[in-house]
Amino acid sequence: MDAALDGVHAIFLVWPTLQADAAAPVVIQRFAAQVRHVVYLSAMGADERAGAVLGSHGYLERLIDETGVGRTFLRAGGFAGNDLGWANSIRTEGVVREYYHEWARSVVHERDIAAVGVAALLEGHIGAVHSVTGPEALTAPQRAQIIAGVLGRPVRFEKMSRAEMLVRMSSWMPADDVDRVLAGMDETTARPEPVLATVAEATGAPAHTYREWVTDHLAEFR
Repeated sequence: MDAALDGVHAIFLVWPTLQADAAAPVVIQRFAAQVRHVVYLSAMGADERAGAVLGSHGYLERLIDETGVGRTFLRAGGFAGNDLGWANSIRTEGVVREYYHEWARSVVHERDIAAVGVAALLEGHIGAVHSVTGPEALTAPQRAQIIAGVLGRPVRFEKMSRAEMLVRMSSWMPADDVDRVLAGMDETTARPEPVLATVAEATGAPAHTYREWVTDHLAEFR
């Protein structure tokens, strides 16, 4: 880190959420001793009290704030890139499987997260909290149909059982957190994610649509 930070005055921080939280106090202190501005990729709803992923982001935000370093938090909504988890089943079966089939999410293209991050780094934005979303709220079945339209072949949606969802989440999340996260998601799915104009306001260009994101990743779905 000492060599990487030599001469650096601003950083864009993407943290290995949950996997490296024990190292966060030392790492954040080291950043703060060197740089003047940290742009941290957080998550919409970040709250240390929430536990699991949102709790981890809330924890990092607090550690950064406690250093007194200039900071900007990018609280992103759902990443469109998470839908690449469907790629294999789409290629092999023409199927998308999800549990929360009615949850409307304003998923955001990674290019837009990067663009807001660049604006924050180059223009200051110190002290700001930017909530970053895509331009439309879409359910998983709606996103599956957009993928089908871009692919030019059918993609059907299948609702997973809760047991299957538990198995999937346990593959990347500590088992003790899974039930609590699912309980929180049960509440969250009762309301769609907001659609915000942050990307346009920060960059001067509208957020990319989900269809544009699928087109950019078409090879992975084929």
